[in-house]
Amino acid sequence: MQPIQAVRGMNDVLPDQTPVWEFFEQTVRDWLSDYGYRNMRMPVLEKTDLFVRSIGEVTDIVEKEMYTFIDQLNGESLTLRPEGTASCVRAAIQHNLLYNGPCRVSYSGPMFRHERPQKGRFRQFHQVGVEALGFRGPDIDAEHMIMGARLWQRLGLSDITLEINTLGSDESRARYRARLVAYLESRSDELDDDSRRRLHTNPLRVLDSKNPAMQDVVREAPRLADDLDAESLEAFEHLQSLLSAADVQFEINPRLVRGLDYYNDAVYEWITTRLGAQGTVCAGGRYDGLFEQIGGKPATACGFAMGLERLLALMADSGQAPSLPVPDVYVVHAGEAASRFAWKVAEMFRDARLATILHCGGGSFKSQMKRADGSGARFAAIIGDDEAQGELVSIKPLRVTGEQRKLTVEQATEMIRKPCQ
Repeated sequence: MQPIQAVRGMNDVLPDQTPVWEFFEQTVRDWLSDYGYRNMRMPVLEKTDLFVRSIGEVTDIVEKEMYTFIDQLNGESLTLRPEGTASCVRAAIQHNLLYNGPCRVSYSGPMFRHERPQKGRFRQFHQVGVEALGFRGPDIDAEHMIMGARLWQRLGLSDITLEINTLGSDESRARYRARLVAYLESRSDELDDDSRRRLHTNPLRVLDSKNPAMQDVVREAPRLADDLDAESLEAFEHLQSLLSAADVQFEINPRLVRGLDYYNDAVYEWITTRLGAQGTVCAGGRYDGLFEQIGGKPATACGFAMGLERLLALMADSGQAPSLPVPDVYVVHAGEAASRFAWKVAEMFRDARLATILHCGGGSFKSQMKRADGSGARFAAIIGDDEAQGELVSIKPLRVTGEQRKLTVEQATEMIRKPCQ
């Protein structure tokens, strides 16, 4: 019988890999707490219509990438969430989170898209999302970008650049859309199949084309900035001044439109050149129309999301991965009385907040000491029947030169704890 493998593009994270995940997650929790963002948790499964309404029906995500199925019990169309913002806004509407005013929230967890797996891009991937609900810009937009810069510093990451743009108001985008469609129609013979399909449904997405054959068309397209109204331009200039005052370096990318339909005004991406084609590690923007778009009362909002797998790959490439945790002590024991006492000793060590492995499975002292050394533990606590009778333990240093000493459990605890302090 053939062994069952994981679904392609959905990966196991093994014990030797989890420490860097835990380090990253703890760093992010502390960082979010410093900025006053509170955690929330949404289901991974939502009604399909939520994403069709929010992301946009004529997008790669909705058309090609969502894991959608019909619930056999009630015939309802359900989808594994491909991103978190729509779910977050749905929850805010459903639970009236803005009743007492604006709120800062965050979330993390798996997302799902049926894409071709490659480095930094998987079918199950993990994101941390940050949303500011009920806030007007551009100060909160600037806060989000400044937060990103601070996180990269805490993670020891460099070579990440910030690109920003503004999509303007609905009215300015409508004016630009008409000019862009006319331009693209004039060059229709140069458009690829995806661009022709989007020409009249979502023409701004043509500007996001990664097809090398389309780059001349994209480069020579009309500029959205030429159609921006005075309010949008003023907000974008204010945003730039806030970033400059905070010493956050940025570049203006007039072709940056983002891949989701719900964005307006400020949009941005944090990009690295160290991950090949999957260079965007964090991205976001303002989405003031999304609440109303999915059935809620109008509300301003903005947010961003970062991909854990991409950032962890960047950390590994930058040599920033933390070392694997090792136990403080490995308890070796042989003999009936010794084994009973060893259980008690291990729990006493744990009461003292020492990471302790109690040997299980029997074996000679020699084989157990081999296991102790292989565990990476700093000390071995050796218990035979003689030690058990006197309620003592023999402590042997495993990582530095030192003599084996027979001590009380309290003395052993202090000896083991000193290098930890």
